[in-house]
Amino acid sequence: MLAMFQFVVKQGQAAVTCKQVDDALAACVPYLTNGGVPPTPCCNGVGELRTSAVTTADRQAACNCVKQAAARIPTIKEDDAATLPAKCHVQVDFPISKNTNCEDIH
Repeated sequence: MLAMFQFVVKQGQAAVTCKQVDDALAACVPYLTNGGVPPTPCCNGVGELRTSAVTTADRQAACNCVKQAAARIPTIKEDDAATLPAKCHVQVDFPISKNTNCEDIH
């Protein structure tokens, strides 16, 4: 019963946490800093991010978490970050960038 209660979220409140986003994209750090081809675990994480960020509040929260994570990695390549979803063949409803205005995401 407690587990079911934890999944009940008030409307407008994000269910996505920065820990989830960090865990999902951890395998992408080498790609985001060195380029090349994103590894399969990275693309799996991008897919997890897509499926967990279903509401506007979720997408905005995930976007803000991505921005925070990117800010901690000064050597991130913005071009590689921007093309990550396409290279993984996953449509994410917000850009992966440290410069996105997450409030504009709906």
